[in-house]
Amino acid sequence: MKILLVSIPNHHFFQWANQLRESGYDVHWFDVTDGAGFVDKINWIKQYNGWKLKWDYPFRYTLKKKNPKLYRFLERVTTNKIEVIFEKILKEFQPDIVHCFEMKLAGLPIFSVIEQNKIPFVYSSWGSDLYDYESLGVRNIEIRSFLKRVDYLITDCERDSKIAKALGFNANFSGVFPGNGGIEIDSTFIKRVFSRKTICIKGYDDGVGKALTVLKAIEKIEVDKSIDFLIFSADQNVEYYIKNSNYFRKRNLEVISRSSFIPNKLLLQKLGSCLIYIGNSSSDGMPNSLLEAMGMGVFPIQSNPGGATAEIILNGVNGYLIENPDDISEIVKHIKNSLEDKLLLENAAIQNIRFIADNYNRNELKDKIVSLYKEIK
Repeated sequence: MKILLVSIPNHHFFQWANQLRESGYDVHWFDVTDGAGFVDKINWIKQYNGWKLKWDYPFRYTLKKKNPKLYRFLERVTTNKIEVIFEKILKEFQPDIVHCFEMKLAGLPIFSVIEQNKIPFVYSSWGSDLYDYESLGVRNIEIRSFLKRVDYLITDCERDSKIAKALGFNANFSGVFPGNGGIEIDSTFIKRVFSRKTICIKGYDDGVGKALTVLKAIEKIEVDKSIDFLIFSADQNVEYYIKNSNYFRKRNLEVISRSSFIPNKLLLQKLGSCLIYIGNSSSDGMPNSLLEAMGMGVFPIQSNPGGATAEIILNGVNGYLIENPDDISEIVKHIKNSLEDKLLLENAAIQNIRFIADNYNRNELKDKIVSLYKEIK
């Protein structure tokens, strides 16, 4: 079977793709951005990159900064059209299946080509893809046309399968899978709750991510001096805020920039020592980092856009749900309640570790993902 994967270069995509490594399938990848070069993480896959530029003229990046108007004009002349390149790949490779990961950045750019043929088309919805498509700049007519062409749908939460149906999707639903193809948990790094001293915060604050609201909430709490902080995937405005905060200057903390690479195994090791995980956003699907934190026994405090997170967190039992991501007082209450109830955290850790192992174990999901493609006709 020949499968053409279409995606932006993304860690979660690479994780999913590697689930197919020993499947016997002939797997190719089209990088719709042409932004990563050859990716060694999936070096066993035939990769289509270096396709965008007809001519990489001298001082291109300097021109982009100094004369953007001229740069945009030259781009039209020196850049290949994605539709032309993608159609050429389809004709040469002749895949049995095209699988697109995410709609706005990966699906719509190739849609005019996909719409004109009958190759089975699989679509994996990620994050805010379906839930908040209008804020992403996707029109209702575009998403309905796109879903009409989709033959098989995969989502990362039940919420999005319902949204897709409401938008006119009536083909095959292949099920709910984590966007990265499953969580690989190393139990040797899972520490007992009583020995954990770190509050972990996802550092996205890009309009959708609301990490600054979390930081402002923490500043209102007299957290014990023994508590450390880990802020990972921190946007620049988050890093700036921390550097200029009298509260955080006095605390022991580690900040990992969003632009820097941290191996997933290292992040999991760090999570195994964390007491509380806080992820806050106004729009998302089922966050992979939340699943990883729960699998490592961290107590989750997570926003709940459209009820997605409520699919795995029962408020006050195995975590806390943030219903208003802009409400500092709500987040303060959840953090205080968590820190004051170690029994809650211990019981939640036991429940969450078992739940992730039973439902999101990477090794268990591998066969299901491989079989998923066999069912496509």
